[in-house]
Amino acid sequence: MKNHPFHLVENSPWPLTASMGIMTTTSGTVMWFHNSQLLLMNLGTLIIILTMIQWWRDVVRESTFQGLHTKKVISSMKWGMTLFIASEVLFFSSFFWAFFHSSLSPAIEVGMQWPPLGIKSFNPLSIPLLNTLILLSSGISITWAHNAMINNNFSQTKQSLIITILMGIYFTMLQGIEYLEAPFSMADSVYGSSFFMSTGFHGIHVIIGTIFIIVSTMRAIKLHMSMKHHVGFEASAWYWHFVDVVWLFLYTSVYWWGG
Repeated sequence: MKNHPFHLVENSPWPLTASMGIMTTTSGTVMWFHNSQLLLMNLGTLIIILTMIQWWRDVVRESTFQGLHTKKVISSMKWGMTLFIASEVLFFSSFFWAFFHSSLSPAIEVGMQWPPLGIKSFNPLSIPLLNTLILLSSGISITWAHNAMINNNFSQTKQSLIITILMGIYFTMLQGIEYLEAPFSMADSVYGSSFFMSTGFHGIHVIIGTIFIIVSTMRAIKLHMSMKHHVGFEASAWYWHFVDVVWLFLYTSVYWWGG
């Protein structure tokens, strides 16, 4: 028994295993870059995936079956997600800063022009425009899912969430094709490094957001959520809208203006 609305989390091994997995993955990535050895990186990735599955399982159990997510806890989680997205905004701002720093006043080392001498940029009216339409459409479908959940229409919620997931997967596939057909690499001057760092990290965020929505969809199918208690789904929707907005800035600045 307790006389407060807060959730005092029990001892958990998952923060420790997550930090071990991240450290192992980082070290393994360095070994992959320098020695072409994938074993340590794959081991770290496996540790992270197993940690995610078991940590999320515990959170689902605490919220759905133990009833520990009170209104106060939900409010704290929403604030936490808001601050996390704010930190992500600053994260991507650093990439845009680097891009505009180099593009607005090109140095003599890159031919005093942008894109640099010898770089053939992507056609912004090709795959990038299609990906823009896909992400904008997925933003509409996840908003539809949120509205359906608020109105207690779980049939439409599941349908629209599945549509969002399919469009997220489609976006990732098209970006993979774009990377394979790229006429330049990450090593091709500051243009290549800024392009692949900004669009690549956005692609990783799309994959993470797709997994986030898949978990929310599975929970919605299992009736873990209600019209008043769906903070996990709400967080995934916020994250997805953030990914959409970042892509609009990437498309207009990196693909269209910068190309």
